[in-house]
Formats: sequence, structure tokens, C-alpha cells
Amino acid sequence: MRKSDKRRSSSLLGNSARVPLKVLTAAVALAVLATTGPATADGPGRAPGADPAQTTEPGYGVEPGDGQSHEPGVDPTPERPPTSEVSWLSFPGGVFAVDSLGHTVRYRACDGDTGRVADPTMRVAAGVASGAVVVGGTAYRYRVPLVGRSEGTIEVIQRHRPPTTLTGVVVTSPQPPTDPVEGARLFPLSGQLARVVADASLNPAGVTVRDLSGRYGDQQIAVNGSLRPKAASVIKLWILVELLRRVDCGQVSLDDGVLVTPEDVVGGTGQLQFETFPQVVTLHRLAQYLIKYSDNVAANVLITYLGGFAPVNALIDSMNQRSTILARRMLDSAAAQRGEENYTSPDDVVSLLGAVWDGEILTPASRDMMIGFMREQTLNTKIPAALPQGVPVAHKTGDLPDASHDVGYYLIPGTETAVAFLTAGPMATGDETVRRMARTVYDFLVTPVEGAVEE
Repeated sequence: MRKSDKRRSSSLLGNSARVPLKVLTAAVALAVLATTGPATADGPGRAPGADPAQTTEPGYGVEPGDGQSHEPGVDPTPERPPTSEVSWLSFPGGVFAVDSLGHTVRYRACDGDTGRVADPTMRVAAGVASGAVVVGGTAYRYRVPLVGRSEGTIEVIQRHRPPTTLTGVVVTSPQPPTDPVEGARLFPLSGQLARVVADASLNPAGVTVRDLSGRYGDQQIAVNGSLRPKAASVIKLWILVELLRRVDCGQVSLDDGVLVTPEDVVGGTGQLQFETFPQVVTLHRLAQYLIKYSDNVAANVLITYLGGFAPVNALIDSMNQRSTILARRMLDSAAAQRGEENYTSPDDVVSLLGAVWDGEILTPASRDMMIGFMREQTLNTKIPAALPQGVPVAHKTGDLPDASHDVGYYLIPGTETAVAFLTAGPMATGDETVRRMARTVYDFLVTPVEGAVEE
């Protein structure tokens, strides 16, 4: 969490500066990319999908198989563009996303959201994307490197006001290591995890691991990191982040109450379903139960409170997480039958977890609250069950009859690590695959660095 205090300049945090964001002027074409679509929760199984795209990035991870298999429960959507071509700038109170292949950008902050905007005159040279767009009379002039951990800038220019310059850290997926030499010490873990994945004959599996402590130079590795199974309740992490982002902006308070009615009650995981309604429930309790009990009632109420799927998908789009989508409510079997489903990938999960940890999407206070909720998780049959008793973890599970996941943080002092273990296929064998992957990572982390050898 050491990077969170390094965020620099912004006068746009909170409600003090309101930028009008309406339509693109005639000089610049406006292109809003649809971000609504299917979703998921802990509950009944859904019809299987097919075929994950699989690629290998040198020095990043290994991807077993030829990428042509047709696996159950995996969405066939193509892999996102290479991560060097999409990046987002983190500044206090907002983000500025760049897709240099599609020549689009998106400004999303406390004062508004441009949507995805085309910039046909974007210049890409020497690893830097630069240009300017005008939306509703406000100009956004940007210079954003396409290499993570670099520094980028945006100048917000409005009529009759001095320009505001926003400076921040560039985020990519994956973030490059801070120390490639130390990072190389993590590479043998890829081979160990690849064997676990290969042994899981009934469960297509993917895993992404990012060092957060610096012990391994903040290196990230993956095996099938682009695997795209149904998200199950892992999607609740994005719902929480969007809520806490609004808290950080001063737009809502966790003390605010929301009326929950009998019509909001659904089954599956959670505690609220056993209470008497109607009643007013605070946002704090909804947020806590969303993670602690994986509460499906809390999830659906918060989706409505936030304005539906679109705001959560806007958050996802602003961080360029192309494999993730919220498209239906928890336990909405009718939506599932229409083919509407939530999806994510190990890479996207760790992209979110890393951004939260580093203070790039939430303030330190909201980050600590989120991780605190994850530490209270009551569904502990996967990561915690695989580790020796007492190992500190903060995590979020996801379960469907054809998906089993566990994601979160290993909080071993001096070896803090973000992990995402995702599987498709039968839940029972998927649970065991997740436990094997979780233990493999733990055993590697507690082995002295000097003892790690290439396999």
C-alpha cells in the first residue's frame, strides 16, 4: 500500500469543480462504446459457453495448450488488445483511459464522465499517446505513456476558467515490474502453477499473481490469465469499488439508508434474505454484507442504487478491463436463459486488486475499508482452507455449479501478494483446483527467495 501517498495534483476531487460533459463538438467525433450486457451471482448453474483465447506474453506467464480447445463454461469473446496499447492515467478523483489501437479515450472523474470518445487525430509515438478531445465545450488535452508506472498529464480547459493540469501514474495490465531482476525470481512459480492447471482435466483454470510487496520487484505472472469464465460473485468487487468511488467523491455517505423491500429478496448466499422487510439498510451494511457474506440481496439493491449495470461497466471500461462485464442481477435465471451473463478473467481481477492496493482507484481510507471487508469473508472453503491456519488473507469467492473462484490478497508481512484463481466446469472439482493453486502460491512465497529455482 506504499504507493498510495504518491498521487499528485488535482483540483477536481469532490464536488468543488463541475465540468459540463454533454456532447462532442463538431470538430471531434463522439463514440460511446456500449458497456451494458450480461451478469452473475452465487446461484443456479447456467448453460456452458466455449473456448477461451489463450496467449503467452514473454516474461509474464505461461499458457498451456494450443488455445484452440472448446471448454465448457468459458465465453468465446476474443482476447483484448495487447496491454501495451491500452493504459489509463490515475489521478485523485478520476481516471483517463486511452486505447491507442482504437484511438479512443475516456475521462471519468468525480465531476463527470465523457463516455468513450473517438480521437481520430491521436498521435502515438515513442510509447506515448497524445491528443485532445472536446466534449460539451470542455477540452481535454492529454499526454499518456503506454508503459505502466510512467507519469502522464491531462489539461482540462474550460471557457472563462484557468486550465487545470492533472498529473498521475499510468496503469497498464500488467504493470511492469519495478525491478526486473528481482521479478525474475517469481518466474518459476509459473511452471508450478502450469502443472496444476494441466492436471485439472475437468476444469479449465486460470491464475494471475502479482507481487505487491516489492520482494519480487512487483512482478506479475499468469497461467491462462485471459481465461474468461462466468464471474459468479467475484463481480461484486466491482460493485463495491464503484460505490466507494462515489464515497470518495463526496457524492454519497455510507451512513445513507436505502429502502429494501420484500421484492428485493433473493436466495443463494447472504444474510439479508433472513431479515424482515421493508426496512432501511445503510450503505455501509450493504457494502459489508456484499463481501463478508457474498450477499445477493445487497448486490441487487446496490446495482439499483448505483443506477443499473451501466455505471459499474463504465468503471470497468475506464480501467480498460476488456474481459469483465456486469450484465444481470444475482440469481436472475430469466436473464441467464436469454444469454445474459457476467464474465471476468484472472488478469482483470488482479488489475482491479492491484489498482485498489496501490491507491489508484480509491482513497487510502476506502481501500482499507474494502480490504477489511474482504478479511471478514465468511466463505472460507478455498484459499483459507488450503493454507496453514492463521495465514492472513483478504478474499472474495465466486461459486456456480459450473464455476469456482477465489481471489484476493495474501497479507503475509513482507510478501503481500494479489491472486486470482478462476475455474470453469464442475464446482466440486473446481474447488479442489483452486485450493491446489492457492497452496502452490503459498508454498512458493514462504520458501526463501534464494531457494527458488527455474523449473
